[in-house]
This record gives sequence, structure tokens and C-alpha cells, in this order.
Amino acid sequence: MKSASLAQIRKELKTLSREEVIELCEKLIKYKRDNKEFLNYLLFDSVDEDEYARQIKIEVSEAFSATNTKGFYLAKKSIRRALRIANKYIKYSDQPETELDVLLHFCEELKSLDINFKRSKVLLNLYERQLVKINDIYSDLHEDLQFEFRERLLEVATF
Repeated sequence: MKSASLAQIRKELKTLSREEVIELCEKLIKYKRDNKEFLNYLLFDSVDEDEYARQIKIEVSEAFSATNTKGFYLAKKSIRRALRIANKYIKYSDQPETELDVLLHFCEELKSLDINFKRSKVLLNLYERQLVKINDIYSDLHEDLQFEFRERLLEVATF
């Protein structure tokens, strides 16, 4: 079964009453947890993007604090979990500043772990991929915003 295009869906939504649209939204958020979280972001968190980024960074920090640094295997699993958390919430925001801020925080947390992640090829590759993402976002920002993030970027880029 082929789904309708966005334009067709938008056109159909315009024909519905307000109550019908609300009912559809309720069904949509019951269907999948991601839809509920995204709607929660749109309704409550998109108003204050800085607070939203702060909440994401707190969750990422909590995930890092639960990291078992005795061996690379368990550390790798915990670090990937923290990255999944960060990416999950980043995708809701359209702001590149939020994405950059959270990814920089992730890299700072990874560097502050008392594990030498450079000895693990997998963790080193993960870190370098995040640096590539960060540099791509950074290069697209306005000069004033680049100035705000420059010091953190240089700190993270040197390891």
C-alpha cells in the first residue's frame, strides 16, 4: 500500500474540522512513542530551545555517569546508548545550534571519561564521526554563532 504525499495529506487535513484533527493527533501519539515525544517537543519544548538543549545534555551526562569503564565492551555499549539518546532528541529540533551544542557536550563527556578511547578502534571511529558532524554543522552556522562555539570546538578537536 502506497502512502499519500505530504501535499495530499496537508490538503486533506485542511478539509477536516478542528475536533477531527485533534482526534487524529491523539491516535497518532498512541501509535508510536516517538510521535508522542515529537508532539511533546513541538508543544512544550520548542518555545525554549536553550532549556531543551540543557535537558538533553543532562540526560546524556546521566548516561555517561552509568558507563562501566572497566572494559571497552561495556563502555562501548554505554557510550553508544548515550549517543542514541542525544541523536533521538536532536532530530526533533530544527536548530543547528542545539545539535551542535549537544554533540559538543557528548564529545566533551567522552573525553572526560577515565578510559583511553583512542585504544579502541570502534570508539575512536565513533568520536571522529561526531567530529565530522560537528564540523559540518559548524561550517554552516553564521559567523557570530561560530564565534560562540569556536573555543569548545577547538577543545574537542584536539585529543
